[in-house]
Amino acid sequence: MIRAVFLLVSTFVILHSSLWAKPNLLIITTDDMSCDSVGVYGCRLKDTTPNMDKLAAQSLRFNHSHVVVGNCMPSRNVMWSGKYPHNNGIEGFVAISKEEKKYPVLGEIVKDGGWFTGIRHKVSHSTPYSPFPWDIVLGDERKDDAKNPASWGVAAKTGIDAAKAAGKPFCLMLNIADPHKPFYGEGGKRGDTTPDKNMPSRVFTPEEVPVPGFLPDDPAIRKELSLYYSSVRRADDSVGQILEALKASGQDENTIIVFLSDHGMPLPFAKTQLYHHSSRTPLMVRWPGVTKAGTVDDEHMISSVDLLPTILDMLEIAQPGGFDGESFAGVLRGEKQPERIMVFKEHNENSGGQNTPMRAVQTKDWLYIFSPWSNGKRIMTGATNGTATCRQMRVLAKNNEQIAGRIDLFDHRVPEEAYEVKYDPDALTNLIAKPENAAQVAMLEKAMEDWMVRTGDPLLEVFRKRDDAAFREQYIAKLESEQVSRKDRKAAKQMTKTEAKGGKKATAGKLIALDTPAEVSAGQKVIFKVQHHFPADLGEKPVQVTLKGAKNERIERKEFKVSGTGVIEATFDIPADLSGKTVSFAGLVGTSIKDALQHLQSKPVPVK
Repeated sequence: MIRAVFLLVSTFVILHSSLWAKPNLLIITTDDMSCDSVGVYGCRLKDTTPNMDKLAAQSLRFNHSHVVVGNCMPSRNVMWSGKYPHNNGIEGFVAISKEEKKYPVLGEIVKDGGWFTGIRHKVSHSTPYSPFPWDIVLGDERKDDAKNPASWGVAAKTGIDAAKAAGKPFCLMLNIADPHKPFYGEGGKRGDTTPDKNMPSRVFTPEEVPVPGFLPDDPAIRKELSLYYSSVRRADDSVGQILEALKASGQDENTIIVFLSDHGMPLPFAKTQLYHHSSRTPLMVRWPGVTKAGTVDDEHMISSVDLLPTILDMLEIAQPGGFDGESFAGVLRGEKQPERIMVFKEHNENSGGQNTPMRAVQTKDWLYIFSPWSNGKRIMTGATNGTATCRQMRVLAKNNEQIAGRIDLFDHRVPEEAYEVKYDPDALTNLIAKPENAAQVAMLEKAMEDWMVRTGDPLLEVFRKRDDAAFREQYIAKLESEQVSRKDRKAAKQMTKTEAKGGKKATAGKLIALDTPAEVSAGQKVIFKVQHHFPADLGEKPVQVTLKGAKNERIERKEFKVSGTGVIEATFDIPADLSGKTVSFAGLVGTSIKDALQHLQSKPVPVK
């Protein structure tokens, strides 16, 4: 009897211990921070990141890690879906619907595995649809003072405490807001500094900051860089607050930490591009009991598309399959993965909706970039165009031929670029036309084509015909005809304005309204009506009208081209086998969810 009780108690203790042996996961990201802005990654400015350097001393640090995309929302969705943008549907800054998402993402996988999930900042940019069912969202993104370092310690403590109360290990994603613009002290006109209550622990001066090799050295540019580096220091202060909160919680030794930036600094030739400094990220992983403190991996190329499968391996969660990325957990354990010799990168849309697709492949020594949109006339817009640095470069270009050439490349690019980044990390000398580099370029082009085939990249055909300028232009013209411009989005939002003739005030965003029947009959036709009211400057747009089943599956879709005010009548055949079930109707202005100006879906309609 005593032995049986002892075995029962022992079994309970073992099971209880194994439950709590699950490690916590703390993901820390910075926003718009170049890798070489961090001390241990060779920052030429002393004392920029003492807390990040301290974390590096506890972690395995990767020297050749790259994100896939150079702008925020698509970059973060690659990380947490394990899929390239052309496969996860997040090519720009437009979310997809919950129903359209056909793949698992980090938050739901770890939640189903028993972890308590929480996030702060970049909430809508970190998942393919919003709102996403995190267990806790740490603060209101629209009202939070996310530039306040102390608030990040509070957020970490709140998330850890909430997980403890739920009796679960935590998975927290803390997306620090710095050094994203506005920088520390930035807010005045034309680059003037303004008082900023969130002062970093050290403020850097224009005279002491380093100027990246891809930018000219100029007082106005140095001033903006000093604000950037001060914001990097404030990001580091936030990291320090998070790590202190973790240590105070008593969970430090049972917490995996993953630290990285989403892409490079928000200045020309970094953010929104695919250059070396656009994508290189300071990836550090601290896996207690596995990674060796203070070690550096200088051998393997690591891509952000590999993060999710790697995290699942660390947490011992079964891989659901379907990822484009592959786990590098073996590297974290000290093993070799000799196949990791290159990474692939892509860009599609900027935040304004402009589609300028680019693809790149990079090894430790070489970088190849393909930009089919480049025709010598089309200008690429983006987040860095309005910076003080870009404005000053345009001023300097008037009297400086070299800077004028850089501005011309920045605006127009060229269809193909190749750089020997081992010696030219700033990508200043395009070697694509050099005969002596032909074999190297051919190898990279072949690797690019194989990757496109393997991942189902829709850019494959235009890449194969990259020497045909007319075909490239035809392809891009088709993309441009389908994209939704910032002007169109603005026009949709302006529906709250009083109409000139009728004096009526429309409901915000109500380009369409659904006239849903109370019920439908199985085996019979139904005429579903959609009212549309487009402002004159919106022009003609496609409207998709869809009949859906009880599980939200598409039964039939019809497309109409409409403008102005009127009523669409879509006739659908209700399947005979739906009696006793429900259907729903949806209307969408655009060609798909990702470019929709408006998307409405009715409540379930009974089928008699």
